[in-house]
Amino acid sequence: MDLRIEPAGALKGKYSVPGDKSISHRAVMLGAIAEGDTLIENFLPGEDCLSTIDCMRKLGIEIEGPDNAVVKVHGRGLDGLAEPEDILDAGNSGTTMRLLLGILAGQPFFSVITGDASLRRRPMARVTEPLGQMGAQIEGRQGSNLAPLAVRGGNLTPFFLNSAVASAQVKSAVLLAGLYAKGATTVTEPYRSRDHTERMLEYFGADVEVNGNHVWLSGRPCLKGQKVVVPGDISSAAFLIVAASVVPGSDIILPGVGVNPTRSGILDVLWEMGADIELLDRRDEGGEPVADIRARYTGKLSGVTVGGETIPRLIDEVPVLAVAAALAGGVTIIKDAAELKVKESDRIATVAAMLGMFGADVEQLPDGLLVRGGRQLKGAVCESHGDHRIAMAAAVTGLAAEGETVVRGAECIDVSFPGFETIIKSILK
Repeated sequence: MDLRIEPAGALKGKYSVPGDKSISHRAVMLGAIAEGDTLIENFLPGEDCLSTIDCMRKLGIEIEGPDNAVVKVHGRGLDGLAEPEDILDAGNSGTTMRLLLGILAGQPFFSVITGDASLRRRPMARVTEPLGQMGAQIEGRQGSNLAPLAVRGGNLTPFFLNSAVASAQVKSAVLLAGLYAKGATTVTEPYRSRDHTERMLEYFGADVEVNGNHVWLSGRPCLKGQKVVVPGDISSAAFLIVAASVVPGSDIILPGVGVNPTRSGILDVLWEMGADIELLDRRDEGGEPVADIRARYTGKLSGVTVGGETIPRLIDEVPVLAVAAALAGGVTIIKDAAELKVKESDRIATVAAMLGMFGADVEQLPDGLLVRGGRQLKGAVCESHGDHRIAMAAAVTGLAAEGETVVRGAECIDVSFPGFETIIKSILK
């Protein structure tokens, strides 16, 4: 599908963003291994999260919905999953595969999990290796680094993981496996990664302690089903926030967006660049901080240097941050972000190529990007590379560029932001 975009008039009014993808995944998984029912509201019905539902159904869990973004999971407790009769398919979802591997590691049965061609190229050893040290038997291509992966779980022992990378997916997989070990499992990271798993585990009744970059979990808890209201996804909101920041005259409000400090690095960096962003009606819902976000055009964005502990807090937002950098004055350097090479695409290469098509001055770094901002961008024909965030970043660039922009393969946007095309078309009217 092609998405065609002309330079936009001002973005005005309220726009609702879909439910948080990370939290939607986790709510289904924890609901499945909790006792009793879990009701999930504002669930993200994107393809990735539907892959998680499909996998949990194959593991014997009854799940109703999604119906109007509402899902009901009939949990069967820690030991209630059943050996699947078929291969589990995670689709394009790295979150589904990595987190579910943690749960499968604790099951006393055999299972196989795979994904689409893109996911089968993404590295899994950083998850399979610690799970193997806990006692799970995991076999796959390239020394259990690539899917399909066959898992024989059960009889796990507690584990201390001193992770070389700050990765919420690695941390979450080990913590979910730790639920099935008798004793305490601990994860230490160089920087603190997103903490949705820790928050939700505690919300469902697990004994969890967090001290800086260290997370401690007591195994074999009795998890209880809960009501989960999923906040709006800050990663999706980022595209509209940047669009409002670079399109003259814009003034928008995005209600009910999650502003978890381990996820809101994009706001901190945009504030440093000079963006006019306000957090209104700050509140807490189900253990997650939420706010209404107001973003207005200022026309005075400036380049910044981003790296270190900020990167895990905005790793998914780097493509749209690079768009803001291309339209800002001065130089922006994004470093310490080599993780971008193993996302749905090599996002260092694809972001540089995409912005280059618009006439931006972008240089690839070994672990990031150097963007020399301030050029007038021209409309372009861009490929999505099957990556939803590249497609949306190209669309936002097109709103601020001269002439028509065409984003090819835009159907991949539905992975995380169903309705994005509708919002963009409403802006263009």
